[in-house]
Amino acid sequence: MTSTTTAEPEVSTASPDAPSGAGDPGAAAPEPRRGRRWGGSAALRTRAASVGRAVAEGAALVRARSAPVLGVVSPLGWCVLALTVAAWWAGLALRWQEWAVVAVTVTVALLGAVVFVLGRLRYDVTLDVASRRVVVGDRAVGRLVVRNGSARPMLPAVMELQVGRGIATFPVPRLRPDAEHEEIFAVPTQRRAVIPLGPVRSVRADPLGLLRRELVWTEPEELFVHPRTMPLSGSSTGLLHDLEGRVTPDISDSDVSFHALRDYVPGDDRRHIHWKSTARTGQLMVRQFEETRRSRLAVILSTRAEDYADPDEFELAVSVCGSLGLQAIREDGGLTVLVQRGRVRGDHRTRLLDDLTRLELAAGRTSLAEVARVASRTSTDASVVAVVVGSTVTPTDLRAAAVRLPVDARLVALRCAPGSTVSRGRVADMQVLTLGELSDLPLALRRMHD
Repeated sequence: MTSTTTAEPEVSTASPDAPSGAGDPGAAAPEPRRGRRWGGSAALRTRAASVGRAVAEGAALVRARSAPVLGVVSPLGWCVLALTVAAWWAGLALRWQEWAVVAVTVTVALLGAVVFVLGRLRYDVTLDVASRRVVVGDRAVGRLVVRNGSARPMLPAVMELQVGRGIATFPVPRLRPDAEHEEIFAVPTQRRAVIPLGPVRSVRADPLGLLRRELVWTEPEELFVHPRTMPLSGSSTGLLHDLEGRVTPDISDSDVSFHALRDYVPGDDRRHIHWKSTARTGQLMVRQFEETRRSRLAVILSTRAEDYADPDEFELAVSVCGSLGLQAIREDGGLTVLVQRGRVRGDHRTRLLDDLTRLELAAGRTSLAEVARVASRTSTDASVVAVVVGSTVTPTDLRAAAVRLPVDARLVALRCAPGSTVSRGRVADMQVLTLGELSDLPLALRRMHD
């Protein structure tokens, strides 16, 4: 037998003050102590970050690949799937026959649901609307055409079309190759709105609602339900037809409306010297003119919920604003439309009506007077300023707006109060016209000139 003895090494007790290796002349001097290796820690952090990014990318890839499959399972399907797992565990592990029967039953139901959603669909879907811009109350009709674009028959399916916040359902029968199915639908247009149409989805689901497979076939579109408007004459709006524009009391040295003669002042344009008067008086005389201004309409439409008693008042106000704006565009006059949130496009009738269709009431801090202050800065050349408000706006509010509007413009407030009779009043320099319905607008504007 061979025994191995391990001797304990001797430990030298050198003095701490003695230099290293002083007790052993033959021993090699130890390496000097090095500082902490910060470079290794930085490399470790870099590797950890790389691993983290790789894990995140892998998880995102797994989610992207599994989303089409997991998205087919409905909330009820997830509950049934959890019940299936629990029932199989109770039936096999705990030997409960009742739970084993439940497990078999729900498993058969899940497998049967899979049959309903399997298969590839190849549809050519067309969503066609007769007109994407209609007026409140007009009929908006659309057409949905589903065509089988494959070389094999397609089983029955269901098409869902989102219309606003609702969903319209259209059953599609079994289609032979190249066969098509057409559905005609109508969109309600009782109120002004921008109604989203689409997307169109095909839906395949089992009768129990465990699995639901959706495929999107079209992009969403918009249907504009424009507000009602009333045709107006130029005399009703105060906008003139003549090309010279509206004559103002302001004096100009160069215009087309002659006003008077005055003495020549050095620096005057010699083309305006009136030679006949100069020859008669023996002194240079120049012509003066009254400044003419191109008719320009500025409309301020309040969108504050506090300025209206109910939504019907706001709808009437939007219609009044649209009627005034369309008349200004027809007469080729300038138009500016301001609301609390900014400016409404007024360079074209379609853009004007589209923007008015998108307007909604909102509680806000921007008062009517603040909008009037913005109008005085941006519409300095306005010849007529119309302020369209609801019935809850007080004379104090109108007075605060009037003092901030251009002083040389004609001011009129149109107070919308459904059910009221046409009346006229005045607040400061602003005429106040009250109307109860849109058809009262021409009469109310004519009274402005009485």
